[in-house]
Amino acid sequence: MTNFWTAYIFVLTGITLLGLVALIHFTRRMPGTTDPEETTGHSFDGIEEYNKPMPKWWLSMFWISIAFGVVYLAWYGLGNYKGSGWSSTQQLADETAAHDAKYGEIFERFASIPVEELKDNQQAVRMGQQLFLNNCALCHGQTAQGYYGFPNLTDNDWLYGGSGDAIKTSLEVGRRGQMPAWKDTLGANGVTAVTEYVLQISGNDYDEEAAKNGQVIFAQMCSACHGADGKGNQGIGAPNLTDNIWLYDLPNQDLKRDIITTLNNGRAGNMPAWKDILGPEKVHLLAGYIYSLSN
Repeated sequence: MTNFWTAYIFVLTGITLLGLVALIHFTRRMPGTTDPEETTGHSFDGIEEYNKPMPKWWLSMFWISIAFGVVYLAWYGLGNYKGSGWSSTQQLADETAAHDAKYGEIFERFASIPVEELKDNQQAVRMGQQLFLNNCALCHGQTAQGYYGFPNLTDNDWLYGGSGDAIKTSLEVGRRGQMPAWKDTLGANGVTAVTEYVLQISGNDYDEEAAKNGQVIFAQMCSACHGADGKGNQGIGAPNLTDNIWLYDLPNQDLKRDIITTLNNGRAGNMPAWKDILGPEKVHLLAGYIYSLSN
């Protein structure tokens, strides 16, 4: 937030508070005599409103609320003005510093151990698991078995490789799918043909005639990424299409339909980069835990 907007909100808030003070002050009692039977002149359905002041407890609550607002703004701040008391960002910074002071040495010690060897250290595995549950389980699940569009991290099917370095690189820089949409290029018949060929090489039921046409199209359009044999390319994250393991396959849904959807619309799954969020030591430890899941 810029200084202009901070000042703007402060001025607007100040005017609002002053307006409330003036409103309460001037409406405590309508101008008039001290006659207890005096009315405000309002009448509804034969019922008239007496000109009486607000109850003192009610009036006091208004004043206390306004005073509380002024103290709150002065203490906690607003916008670029940080105030003189607590702030969420400062609390996060303090807690992070305290955590690093307490556990930093442990993380540094584990950072010197190769990722593949961390799986043999129970403390490292437990700490990596906690990092996973706090940061990764939302997408990959608590058991790391993934779901539709989120890879299973417990098997040996890896888009970008399952070595310690490959896993660590995925965590550090993130990954983004690059499967283009083929609907306009291939047309409905072409998409159907390629689908049948993919079903064939993955060991599923397929239409033989359509698969023959699909094989020709696959060699021309798809082999550059997935390879001539369809076994993928971990260098660019192109999946193996022959092992019958699917990232985008809904349970209890026809596989053919899922493949057609992928070919028609493409895929662009996004794995965020964690290096700046967790730091290199925690990423290293997390990579060790993920490696342990499949080894």
